[in-house]
Amino acid sequence: MNMRYEPDHELEDRLSGRLLDVFIRVGLVVVLVLLCYLIFSPFLTMMLWALILAITIYPLHQMLATRIGGKQGLAATLIVLLAVGVIVTPTIMLASEFGDSVQGLIKNVRDNTVQIPAPSEKIATWPVVGGRVHAVWSQAHNDLPGLVQSMQPKLGELATKALGIVAALGGSLLMFLCSFVVAGIIMAYGESGARVMQDIFERIAGIARGEEFTRLSTATVRAVASGVIGIACIQALIIGVLLMIARVPFAGVLAVVVLVFGVAQLPALLVTLPVIGWIWASGEYDTGPAVIYTVLLFVGGLADNVLKPLMLARGVDAPMPVILIGALGGMATNGILGMFVGATGLAVGYQIFMRWVRENPERARQTAAGGSPSTA
Repeated sequence: MNMRYEPDHELEDRLSGRLLDVFIRVGLVVVLVLLCYLIFSPFLTMMLWALILAITIYPLHQMLATRIGGKQGLAATLIVLLAVGVIVTPTIMLASEFGDSVQGLIKNVRDNTVQIPAPSEKIATWPVVGGRVHAVWSQAHNDLPGLVQSMQPKLGELATKALGIVAALGGSLLMFLCSFVVAGIIMAYGESGARVMQDIFERIAGIARGEEFTRLSTATVRAVASGVIGIACIQALIIGVLLMIARVPFAGVLAVVVLVFGVAQLPALLVTLPVIGWIWASGEYDTGPAVIYTVLLFVGGLADNVLKPLMLARGVDAPMPVILIGALGGMATNGILGMFVGATGLAVGYQIFMRWVRENPERARQTAAGGSPSTA
């Protein structure tokens, strides 16, 4: 007996209607997420840095609030004012000097007022690049305008980018200042904010691991922000202010170099020792001021040896290459604030990922059964 298949049109209509309904809902959610991101993206870096600051400074905030009768808002305000006076103001001064240095260098090159010393003959003996470097250096010493003209338009593009960086400093400094204000607001509502963050982690990773991931993220943020970025920032500010007091050219540029070296865990003496040599070789300083600046810069170059025991409560579990890549990548995409956010964010992501890798269910079952992954 032949049976003919009869399609269920009513079932097909219901399924197609449900499927269309799901597609529409998913599309609306995607549009809403993209719209929220477009609106929030200009402030994303600032808000992330403010959150990092709030997490890092929150223990100090709680200690201060306890001493003034539990007034969370007043404690947050006092910390923000202290940060503006101690950190933000010197940072603005150094950034302004950095911009003036870049603009002055470009102007001097265009006006042919830059004096390039003659190269040593030993440079020509360097393997591979020695001859080329000696030739370019000699041309810069003898005919700098001709060298500049021969390097056009690349040099013009470089100058344009440098001026763009200087122009963007104003916005970065404003965001840097606003991030401290936002961090103060976050600290004032720290308890409710901590509960919200734990709820988010519990919703993503489950209730069992949500609290653990919250503690892990908080500990990593504080370790990286205080033990790496905080030490690098403080040492860069100390050396930068000393360079400005000593009237060393390009003090802002050198302070940025010290900052990058600090994040990379390189000694600041790589910058301060050549500066000390320049102070004595330039002939622009009397013996007394030269001795004072030498002592101050040498001590400033060793400041991280004192700051690390004070600020690094525990070791940073993330490998230093992870922190360095995060800092450089963040700086390449979002400037100075991006360097801080990138280093901390990548370290947190690395810690969470490695914790997920170590919590292998198969390994746990083998361990519980009395075996080992290596022998299984």
